[in-house]
Amino acid sequence: MSRVQQITVLGATGSIGLSTLDVIARHPDRYQVFALTGFSRVAELLALCVRHVPRFAVVPEAAAASRLQEGLLAAGLSTQVLVGEQGLCEVASAPEVDAVMAAIVGAAGLRPTLAAVEAGKKILLANKEALVMSGALFMQAVGKSGSVLLPIDSEHNAIFQCMPADFSRGLSQVGVRRILLTASGGPFRQTPLAELEHVSPEQACAHPNWSMGRKISVDSASMMNKGLELIEACWLFDAKPSQVEVVVHPQSVIHSLVDYVDGSVLAQLGNPDMRTPIANALAWPERIDSGVAPLDLFAIARLDFQAPDEQRFPCLRLARQAAEAGDSAPAMLNAANEVAVSAFLERRIRYPEIASIIDEVLSREPVFAVNELGAVFAADAKARSLAEQWLQRNGR
Repeated sequence: MSRVQQITVLGATGSIGLSTLDVIARHPDRYQVFALTGFSRVAELLALCVRHVPRFAVVPEAAAASRLQEGLLAAGLSTQVLVGEQGLCEVASAPEVDAVMAAIVGAAGLRPTLAAVEAGKKILLANKEALVMSGALFMQAVGKSGSVLLPIDSEHNAIFQCMPADFSRGLSQVGVRRILLTASGGPFRQTPLAELEHVSPEQACAHPNWSMGRKISVDSASMMNKGLELIEACWLFDAKPSQVEVVVHPQSVIHSLVDYVDGSVLAQLGNPDMRTPIANALAWPERIDSGVAPLDLFAIARLDFQAPDEQRFPCLRLARQAAEAGDSAPAMLNAANEVAVSAFLERRIRYPEIASIIDEVLSREPVFAVNELGAVFAADAKARSLAEQWLQRNGR
């Protein structure tokens, strides 16, 4: 490398952000942290600033900024603190920045990720909601700016690695028949259906293979995460929903597969550790050490596969329906899910009611075109309002 690349990490205190910083720290000759952002974990963000010494740090509101600034001064650091969405957009699009890790969970990550795209940055996309909510607009912005878009979700990164380099010409043009998107099945893969009424947030967050934040862990348990990934895969690889098949693979060793018309099926394998796709995207098209242990196939011994049960995982069915409907449906699906998962984590609803809320929101609101960002946020707001109405109507 001729010079050290400057990296902004959006969502630095989350699991993806921490894994990114671990990989960056292993290669100080290649990467330097330009900015770190966090939400409510001010103490954790301060500790990361002390370790990585970024030029900027961003928090959501003034009180948190004041606490962070005090800590930075006490540590003798000159890191500048910015506030709110404007601050996020500034550090995502700054001229000095080479690459942006987009790892803010939920709709809150859309504007700063778009700001990075419009500035032509290399985007390491871990915020799937950016594509779920505004896929057409987002991909148009990528094409217009010349931004390089690299997927971080282990499944999409696996697909990216198994695709031919010129896959942007179209799947049929490069001989791809379908994409096989693997899913672990989460903690409730074998739980009796009657018991799902009584599962707790703690049980839903206890993923058997991956260490993730609480919201994403619940999405994984419900397989909404896989539904959102299906929508994301359609935009990333210009695929129809019918060309993306979900396969339950409990070991989480095969991260996804690509099926070619000649009968070849290419798969990417690895230990379930997010540092692998992060390192792949950071260094692409090169390869660097990620710190992940080599895969021991003899210890794994077997690989299992099964079709997903949509009675057990209704959120997957709802996501596929939203993908097929297009326009505002995916944004509304995502917003309703965010409200429902938050209510579940707050113990206001039972686990199966997550799908009930989403189903009602999608049923009550007709699909409408989203030709500009305002329409995306209108769909998001409408879905949140309908989901909140469900909670109020049912005394939650």
